[in-house]
Amino acid sequence: MEFGSNVIMDTGESSSEIIRVEGVKKVYQDNGVPVEALRGINLAVSSGDFSVIAGPSGSGKTTLLNIIGTLDKPTEGRVFLDSEDIGSKSRRELADIRLRKIGFVFQAYNLNPVLSALENVEFTMMLRGIDPRERKRRSLALLEQLGIAELARKRPNEMSGGQQQRVAVARAISNEPRLVLADEPTANLDSETAVKLLELMENLNREDGITFVFSSHDPQVIERAHRLLILKDGRIAGDKRN
Repeated sequence: MEFGSNVIMDTGESSSEIIRVEGVKKVYQDNGVPVEALRGINLAVSSGDFSVIAGPSGSGKTTLLNIIGTLDKPTEGRVFLDSEDIGSKSRRELADIRLRKIGFVFQAYNLNPVLSALENVEFTMMLRGIDPRERKRRSLALLEQLGIAELARKRPNEMSGGQQQRVAVARAISNEPRLVLADEPTANLDSETAVKLLELMENLNREDGITFVFSSHDPQVIERAHRLLILKDGRIAGDKRN
């Protein structure tokens, strides 16, 4: 583990690089006072990795994940996805990148409350213009794979937290993304449900080669990481590969 270094690059030889972050800084204004959320992040992640960004609240985990996922832009620095500099892209181009390449799993699930589980999973495929029969077939197969096929017609308010999070995972992978970003995905789950969800994600990583990057301070998530990045005060304070 390297501590005190702020240049953390993945040197794995078996996988190609999917993410590269160079000199990324993010400054927010809080009542006119600048707040540095990220202070010069350098990071590379290999395709097929299962990485966790850990650190205390306020360390910049979610900010970094949002920037990698093109939901936010850095104040300074560059971000590459599949060797493509995404900093010069328009909003429409970034939306297309998210739709084609990135799946998101949020702490609060972010399911559409008026849609059924099946419709929530189908939604991103609908945005891509996938044939209705194909997106229904794929969605039902995903719900079956995740052990929640019986929830296909239920809405989020008829599901437990763990069931909603499984639907969120199905939605995240429905477009067959290369990368899934998960922001504190176990925060609202009991211990047993969290373990089942993590085992599911590990299987998707192992069997389908999906790259996962988590932000979390949950020990259950951290102990399963192939790579653990420690974020402190907006800087990378440590990098450990298991």
